[in-house]
Amino acid sequence: MQNITVNNMKKYNKIDEYDLELTEKLAHQYKNVLLDLGEDTEREGLQKTPERASKAMQFLTHGYDLNPSEILRSAMFAEDYSQMVIVKDIEIYSLCEHHILPFFGKAHVAYIPDGQIVGLSKIPRICDAFARRLQVQERLTVEIRDCIQETLNPCGVAVVIEASHMCMQMRGVQKQNSVTTTSAFTGEFLKDKTRAEFLNLIRSNLH
Repeated sequence: MQNITVNNMKKYNKIDEYDLELTEKLAHQYKNVLLDLGEDTEREGLQKTPERASKAMQFLTHGYDLNPSEILRSAMFAEDYSQMVIVKDIEIYSLCEHHILPFFGKAHVAYIPDGQIVGLSKIPRICDAFARRLQVQERLTVEIRDCIQETLNPCGVAVVIEASHMCMQMRGVQKQNSVTTTSAFTGEFLKDKTRAEFLNLIRSNLH
């Protein structure tokens, strides 16, 4: 097998940047939590845990630093297309604001353009922007809907989220197979026929 070397090729590097002051502050708090739980923070497995937890929490809540409307506006295009556009099975990861435990699942988003379309990758990005905050699933669903409606001004928006909540599965009622479904609609999707078409399409296996 021949090895090929490409000179002067720029490679993609993902660089995570963290606020050093905030990282140190949160790490101190996490260390105190571990101590209060009776742990030995000097043992090998926990020595770097407070810093790791601090950085993890900053990543899991980085949506506070994102502007979902600006994400959409960065890729809006005039287009004479007036049929339903659906992006389904968008992976969602968030933190329940009541217990700071994860909930995760899939979002299905649709809109009917009215002279403007948006780059398809922007829809998952705004889902992430809202999900990477302390959330409740009901509010997350409405925020995604309202952002698309207010920014793109389409004829209608539909959002359905199906998610599993660790606060129900790991604690409390401990129902491991429970799934919560929420929905939010505007415009044309308030009509039974249009909404039924959307729901049938997200259930289908066209892909």
